[in-house]
Amino acid sequence: MKLTLQGIKEARAEYESKGYQLPSFDYESVKKNTYERPVWIHFGAGNIFRAFQANVMQNLLNAGVMDTGLIAAEGYDYEIIEKSYRPHDSLSLLATLKASGNVEKTVVGSIMESLILDSENEAEYTRLKEIFRNPSLQMASFTITEKGYSLVNGAGELLPSVAADLEKGPEKPASYLGKVVSLLYTRFKENKLPIAMVSMDNCSHNGDKLYAAVNAFAEKWCNAGLADKDFLAYVNDKSKVSFPWSMIDKITPRPDAKVEKMLLDDGMENLEPVITSKNTYIAPFVNAEECEYLVIEDAFPGGRPPLDKGGIIFTDRETVDKVEKMKVCTCLNPLHTTLAVYGCLLGYTLIADEMKNPLLKKFIENVGYVEGLPVVVDPGIIVPREFIDTVVNVRIPNPFMPDTPQRIACDTSQKLPIRFGETIKAYEKSNTLDVKSLKFIPLVYAGWLRYLMALDDKGNAFDLSPDPLLDTVTPFVKDYELSATPKDLSKLDELLKNDKIFGVDLCAIGMADKVKGYFAELSAGTGCVEATLKKYLG
Repeated sequence: MKLTLQGIKEARAEYESKGYQLPSFDYESVKKNTYERPVWIHFGAGNIFRAFQANVMQNLLNAGVMDTGLIAAEGYDYEIIEKSYRPHDSLSLLATLKASGNVEKTVVGSIMESLILDSENEAEYTRLKEIFRNPSLQMASFTITEKGYSLVNGAGELLPSVAADLEKGPEKPASYLGKVVSLLYTRFKENKLPIAMVSMDNCSHNGDKLYAAVNAFAEKWCNAGLADKDFLAYVNDKSKVSFPWSMIDKITPRPDAKVEKMLLDDGMENLEPVITSKNTYIAPFVNAEECEYLVIEDAFPGGRPPLDKGGIIFTDRETVDKVEKMKVCTCLNPLHTTLAVYGCLLGYTLIADEMKNPLLKKFIENVGYVEGLPVVVDPGIIVPREFIDTVVNVRIPNPFMPDTPQRIACDTSQKLPIRFGETIKAYEKSNTLDVKSLKFIPLVYAGWLRYLMALDDKGNAFDLSPDPLLDTVTPFVKDYELSATPKDLSKLDELLKNDKIFGVDLCAIGMADKVKGYFAELSAGTGCVEATLKKYLG
């Protein structure tokens, strides 16, 4: 069984006998329609896109609701397209891992074109420009990670490729976002055609982050005479270009060897994962949980595909904001980060296994129910307590979800201000809640400081997960050892004052001493992480 169009054609009966759900639409017709009148292009060809958006589109195609498919574009790691997409005709296998133990296997074939976002590649870039010139195009969406929208490095300096693009203009940009804005400029020149630029990344007010980057390019290019002066007005005209907010939630861990073996045992061939030169780990299959949410602000100046018929919720910006804050700031993401930090310290390699530890389970229940839920505003379309119930009792403990604390610990410095800082701010603003009552969020902050020492609870060294601010933050803990000897904890104050990392100035609000006290206990020697958890959660 080969994962190619020809392979499916030759072994369709075998696929079906092994329980695989196959595309049931007229592939050639949809491909032709997509090429001639594209509706949706997506930037960021990673796992969540293939497991979520592409599968939603497939369901709509199978139901006859849509007659055009998706176009995938990758601008960070071209090898994803070259080594994973194209050898398999842009097909992928989706293994949906259910908490019941069942695995639902789907061949996702809704991606009709896979392109490389490379301005130096004339054929690829010319095709992308054709797509952006087409009046049928309604939206460009993005899953490029939160840091993908930043034009600066951890020190606040313009990235070299961005700086060069800002000076040179839209002809042949090198940076990811420079190329995206160049394509948008191509659409502007085609009679100012409308489009929705939809960030679907897991970050707060994601549409604003995309807008800020696009506007920065447009402003610089227009003011320097490198682009038509009306381009800036076009970017800022909501009847022409929109930047909707969205909230996305679906866990899609790194492709797992056990899932690969299951598929190989079925008779699938050539499923070997690829590790690219940029260290991207990608395979022809994706493993993902069953639960999924995508809520999008209904702001589409050129119309939109009927994705609501595939389970995606369209609503107003205020409701998206409430849902996003519910998930990112209280009911899911903070729980994940808590487990990530302490999982690394305690030697766990699977998030689900952490839920077997009563101390860690109680820890996230306190972070979520006790400290987070009181400040959640009910969005009206998803019940917060039911959402967190599912997270704690179904989603995170799912033993078939091969997600690791090491993966979730990536970029923690970028996550802390939203995942915990927003709750602290809500306490500060409240007339009934006292920020001094918070016990468990400070324990997460202290755990992260202890994590930065890169020593687990047994005193063994481990590799810190990638984070753009590691070089900035690790020096604050480099002089500390696992010892009960009194420490000069004032060395941490400068870090704890950093509201960009913690969301608030912890010294100014009186939380720094609590964090430092916890840190002293966590780093008092080997075994002290577990001992501290027993003290406060036992």
